[in-house]
Amino acid sequence: MGRVDKLYYKNIGDYIKKGAPLVEVYSEQLNNAKQEYLLALERRNVLDNSLINFDQIIQSAKTKLLLWGMTEAQVNALAKNKQPSTTTTVYSKESGYITAIDIQEGDYVSEGGSIVQLADLTTLWAEAQVYTSQSAQLNTNGLVTVQIPDMPGKEFQGKIQFVNPEISTDQRLNLIRVSIPNRNNQLKPGMAAYVIVKGRQTNALSLPIDAVLRDEKGSSVWVMTGKNTFKNKMVTVGSESNDRIEITYGLKEGEAVVTSGAYLLNSEYIFKRGASPMAGMKM
Repeated sequence: MGRVDKLYYKNIGDYIKKGAPLVEVYSEQLNNAKQEYLLALERRNVLDNSLINFDQIIQSAKTKLLLWGMTEAQVNALAKNKQPSTTTTVYSKESGYITAIDIQEGDYVSEGGSIVQLADLTTLWAEAQVYTSQSAQLNTNGLVTVQIPDMPGKEFQGKIQFVNPEISTDQRLNLIRVSIPNRNNQLKPGMAAYVIVKGRQTNALSLPIDAVLRDEKGSSVWVMTGKNTFKNKMVTVGSESNDRIEITYGLKEGEAVVTSGAYLLNSEYIFKRGASPMAGMKM
């Protein structure tokens, strides 16, 4: 397109508003297009009664200038003043922070070439990892609270926009992304964040995790059936949250479950009986 004679923004991190001047460019082709437009205007004034459709010619010349990157206001000013400048100001079409500057003053930029790269920070993503056992509790339609350690006392509300379908096989973790509105550009990319997700509310039996014994055959708990009498029952478990685990099948409300010392009770049974505790035991 031409040579960059002036670069208005020269620092990474500078904020550019939409419509702000970006560069001054010298271009022979653009200057020739300006002259064609002025010539078409002049000929229409002189030869207005001719059979030539000058309005169509003028519109074609104007469209060429717009395609070169001139704004409607610049073209109108050119038609009014009839004094084309040798350089042309190119204005930013978007707002954002400069993340990269791809050209310097004196360099030549080609048509479609990049001058600067901008990042729109009006909305940011907060990334968090959740255990696969907690994935079913995620409420993707609810609000998520995000806290920034560097900004104590402030909380930001967002929504889950993405849940990674691929799970980390090593740690059994799943990645989620939360969209947060960045009002007044308070937040910066790279900040640490705490993401607080409220799970779906359910009515279910739950026990302390230590109360559930798990092996390759499944999960079981010890239930008190009488004084110093216990019975091992197989159960089906659901989601885990903090130190609690959901029991979806195998227990009834009101049954007394051993929550402390279940592993000790299980070990003593195996020591005495030498078998898996699938029957009741009396101690």
